[in-house]
Amino acid sequence: MEPRKRIRKRKEHNKIRQFFSHLGPGLITGAADDDPSGIATYSQTGAQFGFGQLWTAFYMLPFMMAVQEACARIGLTTEKGIAAVIKDHYNKWLLYFVVSIVVVANTINIGADIGAMAAAASLVIPWHFAVWTLLFTAFILILEIFTSYKVYARILKWLALSLIAYPLTVMIVDMPWREVIRATFVPKLEFSFSFLFIITGVLGTTISPYMFFWEASEEVEELREKKLFRRKNYHVPKNRIRNMRIDNNAGMLISEISTWSIMVVAGAVLHQGGVHDIATAADAAKAIEPLVESFPHSGFIAKVIFATGIIGLGLLAVPVLSGSAAYAVAEASNWKSGLRLKLKRAHGFYGVITISTIIGLSINFVGIDPVKALVYAAVLNGVAAVPLIFLIIKISSDKKVMGDNHSGLLSRVLLWTAFLGMGTAAIAMFFMMAKG
Repeated sequence: MEPRKRIRKRKEHNKIRQFFSHLGPGLITGAADDDPSGIATYSQTGAQFGFGQLWTAFYMLPFMMAVQEACARIGLTTEKGIAAVIKDHYNKWLLYFVVSIVVVANTINIGADIGAMAAAASLVIPWHFAVWTLLFTAFILILEIFTSYKVYARILKWLALSLIAYPLTVMIVDMPWREVIRATFVPKLEFSFSFLFIITGVLGTTISPYMFFWEASEEVEELREKKLFRRKNYHVPKNRIRNMRIDNNAGMLISEISTWSIMVVAGAVLHQGGVHDIATAADAAKAIEPLVESFPHSGFIAKVIFATGIIGLGLLAVPVLSGSAAYAVAEASNWKSGLRLKLKRAHGFYGVITISTIIGLSINFVGIDPVKALVYAAVLNGVAAVPLIFLIIKISSDKKVMGDNHSGLLSRVLLWTAFLGMGTAAIAMFFMMAKG
């Protein structure tokens, strides 16, 4: 090989390696966004409305990127989580309100995700539902408390690759591509409770409160791990902000590609196949049967792929949910916090993780259907996100808090639009609920 070609190839290889070296909190947050609640909500959306809400995946992407970028920027600039920033600069009652929203919403989401993992596992190994929920809860707590989350997350990201089943199914199934493309870019609205309920869930599972707190706190964790904490309050290096944006945007883009694929597959396979309501995990698993229909026992193989995705993403998402709640409580209470710390150095932090996970587990024993619980959890997140986005706008735009890294015009426009859009959807849903 000629020296010039060898040098050029080495440079290209270094650029690729450098790109992947920037991926961290944003990528994990994006992967955790497609948790079991997300998969169930997007699948229900496709089954119920076909391609009718497909446009949300496209139009939500810039707003999702903007909200998460603002959260990450808050963490990088202040070197504190969102709850700690609120405590330092705002009213304590606002702090208590915010922490309460996050803890309640996350705990319910934890319960729904654990239930979904158990229901999915039962498709493959038909053990009792309670046995699976207890096993998953114990497994998650042991790994989260006694191992490094980075090692844990690295393993689970390989399990999360089972989500690729949905894009592969999109390519295999005979699609009405003209209709799919039109539905992707042309919004279709219905002023009915069922439509607004599901769209609030789609918004809530795409732009979720737990993601706000998690990504900000994980940016701080990264700084501590790499020993990049500043001794003086100087301007954050531009390359650090740039790298954060690469990481954040990559994570959110991957998340929304998965979202779009799940909706398309559910719309093409389930809705057009006459399945308009997903009542069980087995119903949701049918969406990817075309991927393996040429194999013997294709129904079982589809269930295995579906269960692997739900379990892998659940094992990834539940620690993010409990961890973001723990960060919020610990920062508000001046406790030591961080998954880098051992249990003996952060009793309160790990105590919140344990309690929220166990309370979430208990939700599965009050008679709520695990699949329906996922959609209700997404809707709750859609409502809870509205006041939190408003707060993120205030913090990220505050020059006293953010200095030179305060939000610019584009960021503010996207953030305010996300706030107004999600707020309008939630208010319209409650209006239709009261009316009907």
